[in-house]
Amino acid sequence: MCLIVWAWKIRPETPLILLANRDEFKQRATAALHAWPTQPLIYGGKDLVQGGTWLGITENGRWAAVTNYREAKAETAPLSRGWLIRDYLLSKHSPEHFLNALNPNDYGGFNLLLGTQDQAYWFSNRSKTAAQALQAGIYGLSNHLLDTPWPKLVKARTEFSALVEKSSNFSAEKGFALMRSEDTWPDPDLPETGVGLPLERQLSPIFIQQPHYGTRSTTLLRWHAAGEIEIQERSYLETGFQDQQFAFYLNPRTEQSPEF
Repeated sequence: MCLIVWAWKIRPETPLILLANRDEFKQRATAALHAWPTQPLIYGGKDLVQGGTWLGITENGRWAAVTNYREAKAETAPLSRGWLIRDYLLSKHSPEHFLNALNPNDYGGFNLLLGTQDQAYWFSNRSKTAAQALQAGIYGLSNHLLDTPWPKLVKARTEFSALVEKSSNFSAEKGFALMRSEDTWPDPDLPETGVGLPLERQLSPIFIQQPHYGTRSTTLLRWHAAGEIEIQERSYLETGFQDQQFAFYLNPRTEQSPEF
């Protein structure tokens, strides 16, 4: 997952609206959005290599997303970042408790977004600050820290803000369209993350298309005040795209898996 924008408690009728692009190597085996046979049910895609996910929500209202932190030399880590999402979604702990119990050195550089119906937290193991409880607002996250003003993040957040604040009904298709932007940026505007200018250029658009790496899917998550939750995923294929969608009502009484 490489770019997320979300509105938290901005619209009374839809307290959470989240759009996310997942960027990944094209040969990495992946399952599209589906209901995992867990207790509670997890709705999300799955990384078939490590068994984790990049974004998901449960039937009892726990939601989470992760991005990697871009750096010149990625450190070898014993645990997959996708397990962070899986383990949180299946746990009984609050976001704050889960983060306090986490050993961040077990993972490569990451940004972690954790939430419930009432709370949302951001944490990065590359930040010098503690986990941040998010107040009502519109946020953006890519492969650095929260709201780092990379050009593609600024563009996505600005256009997303306009959809959220000015439209009476948030349009899924308009959301998917803004996450398909292939705009690039002048070299002086690009971040310097240590990977070299040619790669910074390739990674600069919101929607990345390279021969072996690119944006594999876009996910839209909406939580309505009446308790209905919608999650839609658009997977990008060589022949076009394929959509998956689930809608369900919050079921807070669902028990957690005993192993978590």
